[in-house]
Amino acid sequence: MGALRKPFLLLAMLALVLAVGVEVGAGLLLGGGDAGAELAGSATDLGVEVGDVREVSEPSGRGTGYLALIDAAALWTTGLFCLGLVLPDRLHGRIQGVATLIFSIVLIIVALLALVLAFVELTIMVSLFLAPPFGTLAYLALWGFFPVGDATVLLGLVLLLKLAWAGLLILAQPKFLQNKGLVLLILTSLLCTVLLEFLHHLVPVILVSILDSVGALVFAIIAVVWALVLLIGAIPAIVKAVRATAALRAEPDPHG
Repeated sequence: MGALRKPFLLLAMLALVLAVGVEVGAGLLLGGGDAGAELAGSATDLGVEVGDVREVSEPSGRGTGYLALIDAAALWTTGLFCLGLVLPDRLHGRIQGVATLIFSIVLIIVALLALVLAFVELTIMVSLFLAPPFGTLAYLALWGFFPVGDATVLLGLVLLLKLAWAGLLILAQPKFLQNKGLVLLILTSLLCTVLLEFLHHLVPVILVSILDSVGALVFAIIAVVWALVLLIGAIPAIVKAVRATAALRAEPDPHG
């Protein structure tokens, strides 16, 4: 590891934990606001009378939460770096391969389930939106008034924390830049965050939920890809650990 600056590495881990925490909690932090007035206005534009509209709330969306699927891989990788600070190299090498294999399998399963859920919801969204007037009204009542402003604030905070994570990693050990996989993971995480923000501002507000779900689908697929990369990368580590263990057992006992 060379001249590793441990405080910067630990701060990088903290920044990424906070970013993932914001993403996971996005479902609670976004949405829930009253959208009854907006629905009534949209219904009037469609030429449909809906009367007194109540209990219509802003949706929380899936995109920000699905970013955590990708960042779980980044968090795991950074966590392994931090684990190397407290474990002996031999023990760390043995644990790393098996633990990464298990983590990658779990991440693949979770990401695939999330992918199916997002796809089903997206299909329902599009089907309702394309079935005016009542299907469109049902879509508007459920997903038509995405809280773009609140999402922008959260994504800005997430992006800031991820930039801090990347910068602190480099400060901890400039040689991390030679790790192509880590650099690609950092770029993937940052670009996906920027992409989601772009999608939220690409279309009128009534269509943002659809693009947000499209983003969620993309993120789930990317998470599966990175989980597969981790899984494949864990295999040589496991083989090396098994060989080292076998060689250690094959050594003669000096005490006879």
